[in-house]
Amino acid sequence: MAKVVTSKKKGAEKKEVKINNILITQPRPETDKSPYFDLAKKFDVKIDFHPFIRVEGLSGKEFRKQKVDIAEHTAMILTSRSAVDHFFRICEELKVKVSQDMKYFCITEAVALYLQKFILYRKRKVFFSADGSTAGLLEIIGKHKTNEKFILPLSDSGKNDIAQFMIKHSVKYAEAALYRTVSNDISEVMQSSYDIIVFFSPYSVQTLFDHSPEFNQNGTLIGAFGPTTAKAVEDHGLRLDIKAPATNAPSMVAALDGYLGAIKK
Repeated sequence: MAKVVTSKKKGAEKKEVKINNILITQPRPETDKSPYFDLAKKFDVKIDFHPFIRVEGLSGKEFRKQKVDIAEHTAMILTSRSAVDHFFRICEELKVKVSQDMKYFCITEAVALYLQKFILYRKRKVFFSADGSTAGLLEIIGKHKTNEKFILPLSDSGKNDIAQFMIKHSVKYAEAALYRTVSNDISEVMQSSYDIIVFFSPYSVQTLFDHSPEFNQNGTLIGAFGPTTAKAVEDHGLRLDIKAPATNAPSMVAALDGYLGAIKK
């Protein structure tokens, strides 16, 4: 829980919020070069990582029921490495040959480069958001929306921010459920008290309340990435304190940096 420290400055009392630890509800980064570690060092805070959800692939049989013909599409939208893995897994299982002309629109450069495991990487057919934000990805998709027919991988649980964009702008696309989202066991991590808890999907918020139906926010600060996540936070009666993407914070790291910097002034 965030601590309020009273200090005196120029003869007046000032209440400052002291942040000691942050919970990121995603897996720990694979390398030490993650900006989260730079953030922890910059503000002298402890950052823990614990994924509240995990992804399980649907079977080829389950995919067939959706009647999505991959060969009819010219572009693929990929928002994670898991989406890449499950797309090519399904293609292999169903013996579907992906056209060499297929274009790939990726949320980050890291996801784009991960495609090299499966395709011959050529910049003319692989695009990614420059800042790693959904807004950046949607901007790129918008430039190609009239020329392509997209496949959008989704969890079997429902639409995401990108699907809402496609519908709003009448982009030709098909939703393809390739995986399902499953709650992880969070009992151990929730035994600790955190000053900030950051969510990245509505399912992670649901996992919190599945585990702790009577969760009381009290002084805990809540961060959310993406409008659907923010809505889930507020729908559960929580106060949203840190939101990304925003004008000056395209990523959650940037949003946390701005927030922590502001409260230390």
